[in-house]
Amino acid sequence: MTHLRNDPEQQHEYPETTAGKPTVDGDAKVAARGANVFYGAKQAIKEVSLDIAPNEVTSFIGPSGCGKSTFLRALNRMNDIIDICRVTGDIRLDGEDIYDRKVDVVQLRARVGMVFQKPNPFPKSIFENVAYGPRIHGLVAHKDELDEIVHTSLERAGLLGEVKDRLETPGTGLSGGQQQRLCIARAIAVSPEVILMDEPCSALDPIATAKIEELIDELRGNYTIVIVTHSMQQAARVSQRTAFFHLGNLVEMGDTETIFTNPEHKLTQGYITGRFG
Repeated sequence: MTHLRNDPEQQHEYPETTAGKPTVDGDAKVAARGANVFYGAKQAIKEVSLDIAPNEVTSFIGPSGCGKSTFLRALNRMNDIIDICRVTGDIRLDGEDIYDRKVDVVQLRARVGMVFQKPNPFPKSIFENVAYGPRIHGLVAHKDELDEIVHTSLERAGLLGEVKDRLETPGTGLSGGQQQRLCIARAIAVSPEVILMDEPCSALDPIATAKIEELIDELRGNYTIVIVTHSMQQAARVSQRTAFFHLGNLVEMGDTETIFTNPEHKLTQGYITGRFG
């Protein structure tokens, strides 16, 4: 049995919700069950249930406006800053309800970092961009510790070799690709467990995109990464698991290779073959 949802142009069939059913082997790092997101009266995310495995890259794909970025932001409560936004259902990090009233949202966002579509370095030096998080979270007691965190974060972001002689120059003076890697270094500096990336390469040229993709592959050894991408080729290159969204519904999620070569649902097949998008 399937649920039928109304579309202005046609009806689409969506799979039954998998609420309560695990979708990864072993323990999930992030687990959602029956998650909904509303903007006022408009429902943007509808009963989404999925698991995100630790130390893997999970990609969210789907047409523009399908809800993938909205759901991504629900994973570290970035939607809280939108007055008319409301989230229902259950979303957990290591088994803990992230929407529990007792959860410290600042600490949650340290554990679940975010890299946005457009690079957004602070109007500070390269060093101070990376040092900002550890300072405000009280992670360091001495300058030597801070220096170590900054250098290690820049190195993990693949940027240290390019900027080590100009750490006191403005981060805004870097190229677009370097700025995005600086933002990744800034996210890493507070020792997150999960890194959310919302179309991190859409504003970058192919060379910078390739560097970010190589970095993502390297980082998954230490972090759980979730990436929203408009590029199916990028999803195929960087992720181990892929979730396809359509009109606020999670249509299908599974092993990336399977999603792209043998999807279960006609909507997924139609999207990946370019029949709509």
